[in-house]
Amino acid sequence: MVMRYLYIFLISMVPLIELRGAIPVSQAFTPPLPLLRSYVVCILGNMIPVPIIYLFARKFLIWGADKKIIGTVCAFFLTKGENAGKKLTAKAGHGLFIALMLFVGIPLPGTGAWTGTLAASILNMRFRQTVLAVTAGVLIAGIIMALVSFGVFSFVR
Repeated sequence: MVMRYLYIFLISMVPLIELRGAIPVSQAFTPPLPLLRSYVVCILGNMIPVPIIYLFARKFLIWGADKKIIGTVCAFFLTKGENAGKKLTAKAGHGLFIALMLFVGIPLPGTGAWTGTLAASILNMRFRQTVLAVTAGVLIAGIIMALVSFGVFSFVR
């Protein structure tokens, strides 16, 4: 049982998958893990990388963009973060906090905590504001995924 929680915890830390993939996995187990506990574990796992991403990812990506082996990957993520940041700024203006929260809260690939935090760091949002907006977005995405997962897996069983 503990291994299953560790499994969803680790899945929720993976970029592009995050808790959007981990919550459905928790419900796909036989028997499914309790939804509320899974939700909490997935949120914790999804939020652990946020301060690290905010403080170091942009610096690492800029440094690695011109390196031989990792250059294309770093350039891809740097471009993705910059594009996400530009879209947020264009749509939000002064409502950047709400825009970041909604961007992270929409449970689609590429709109999670990793991309949102990277975009916020590129836009030079304050650390506290970034963490609060991303946390709120992750909570929203988690609720949406829990409702969808519960509905889908209760229908299948």
